[in-house]
Amino acid sequence: MAILVKIFGDLRKKIKGFEATNSLPLNLHIESDGINTISDILEKYGIENEDTGHLFVNGTYSGFSKKVRDGDRVGLFPSNMKLLYKWYFTRHEDE
Repeated sequence: MAILVKIFGDLRKKIKGFEATNSLPLNLHIESDGINTISDILEKYGIENEDTGHLFVNGTYSGFSKKVRDGDRVGLFPSNMKLLYKWYFTRHEDE
């Protein structure tokens, strides 16, 4: 089984071999080998923490240390797509 990573907006430009020609998210199915947290996914694709606005795991607003497992759905939004989540929702982290 794999992890589904949905990459939105300008973050799609960071993925080599992908041309962002429309507004649809980039859907990547990645193997979970060596991937334990959202930070590992960002590192895999060369995305800096500062470039992200919101992170979600299975629809839950999450932080960089949130653990990911086979079958999870991860959403990565760029900083220029920030909404008011940080004021109304708590980020879920795993330490």
